[in-house]
Amino acid sequence: MRRRGMILILSSPSGAGKTTLTRMLLQDKALDLTLSISVTTRPRRSSEVDGVHYHFIGRRQFDLMKSAGDLLESAEVHGACYGTPREPVMKVLAEGRDMLFDIDWQGAEQVREALGEDVVSVFILPPSMKELRARLDRRAEDSAATIEKRLANARREIERWRQYDYVVINDDLQRAYAEVTAIVAAERARGARSAEGVEAFVAELLAG
Repeated sequence: MRRRGMILILSSPSGAGKTTLTRMLLQDKALDLTLSISVTTRPRRSSEVDGVHYHFIGRRQFDLMKSAGDLLESAEVHGACYGTPREPVMKVLAEGRDMLFDIDWQGAEQVREALGEDVVSVFILPPSMKELRARLDRRAEDSAATIEKRLANARREIERWRQYDYVVINDDLQRAYAEVTAIVAAERARGARSAEGVEAFVAELLAG
């Protein structure tokens, strides 16, 4: 049955597992989720591919997109600008498909304001701050000072959990993944989202 697509937002503090869950969701072909690719003004890293990890653009182009209303959400972080192009998102929704967003609470708030009932938001929590620190340590990507900064930011982000539709505690990755996929299935079946398709089906059913 035809239905309108939805926006699935995953947010979490650094180290809670959002990126891993995002990758798992995208690899599940049965879910058929499309990843939203942001634009950014920061330089491309050697490991990144333009159009896959980000769309890398200049500051002037970013400002023009923002002023024209072509960005659903935007933020400036450490001197670089990030944003979500509006047109690809609206195209996916109109096709009855679902788009996955890997963004922070600020971006989630802006997308929710722009698209309202099309948005389903999930906040991923670590099982403890001790485990969160251990995960950041195991990455071996950041200095001790950077890890402390990430943990301080994590506490502020965690306090935003009430802004989300669902909360998943990632104490076991497979269980957390199962919870997120259950959320996707339930939201896809929500009456308001599939009303057009259900109405057509019911009319045909009753006419038989």
